[in-house]
Amino acid sequence: MTTADIENSNVSSFARMPTPVEMHRKVPLTASARDTVMKGRDALRDIIDRKDKRLFVVVGPCSIHDPVAGLDYARRLKALQEKVGETMLLVMRVYFEKPRTTTGWKGYINDPDMDDSFRVDQGMEKARQFLIDVCELGLPTATEALDPISPQYLGDLIAWTAIGARTTESQTHREMSSGLSTPVGFKNGTDGDISIAVNAILSSAHPHSFLGINGEGTVSIVRTSGNAYGHVVLRGGDGRPNYDSVSVAIAEQALAKAGLPANLVVDCSHANSYKKPELQPLVMSDVIQQIRHGNKSLVGVMIESNIVGGNQKIPADLTQLKYGCSVTDGCIDWEATETMLLAAHAELLQRP
Repeated sequence: MTTADIENSNVSSFARMPTPVEMHRKVPLTASARDTVMKGRDALRDIIDRKDKRLFVVVGPCSIHDPVAGLDYARRLKALQEKVGETMLLVMRVYFEKPRTTTGWKGYINDPDMDDSFRVDQGMEKARQFLIDVCELGLPTATEALDPISPQYLGDLIAWTAIGARTTESQTHREMSSGLSTPVGFKNGTDGDISIAVNAILSSAHPHSFLGINGEGTVSIVRTSGNAYGHVVLRGGDGRPNYDSVSVAIAEQALAKAGLPANLVVDCSHANSYKKPELQPLVMSDVIQQIRHGNKSLVGVMIESNIVGGNQKIPADLTQLKYGCSVTDGCIDWEATETMLLAAHAELLQRP
């Protein structure tokens, strides 16, 4: 008896994916990269626990599509870290997976050649190598956990994880977050609702059991102990920002009501800047002023930044891609990034 007519009826094929263990052997974690990851995670936890007064800044391209330009950006960011390290911990935004509303390029892991060939095996290998290269510079990395299997391949190279506005309400992502080894920032909903992020923090702090894979690629019952470092990311919603002092106070009250510590990160992009990347420095400036005036709940910010500002469509001829320019959401350019972070550093030096 065959079941071909009642299962997988819309699946055209299966292609074998290397297991996480096989991928780790092929692209092994280096000692220097491991040191960067561990120090980055420790520093982030210390900031969240108020043992470190610095602000953490998740900054970098909306998505990685060119590892050469990405590493160029990382070197610039590492040099800037040396200048602002007294007041800020810079964590490079390294996003490989892009949720799409309908269709479009799904990111470097899914389609590294940007030609709809979907060589996920090659994309995962290249993504892992890129993360190692960045970590070997001494720069911790941040990413969005979209596919629940990807952390088995890349989790040893990540210092901070975001759960996006479209997936914060997902039970799958809350369960996954409960087992991640990094602090996790849950974004408020696309409509601005903060309650789904608060509920996600509460859920991920508890142990969970769910289906997943182990390092050998075997389907397993994954049992987690819970993640104590979940926090809210304010990204605005329904076209309205929520980084102002009143919105921050409302978020603090919601966390207090839930019995959670007041740990807030402001995403300077998305609805907080009305999807206009050039407004991100104004959002950052407002956040810094709130901190200067005594706010204790704002522990981090997110910035979408690249070498070249704006964004571009993916051309049929990939040789026509503009170097260092986003192919997803628009970013501010490097000069604006450097200016805003140096200005923030000068302000934070004067904080009480």
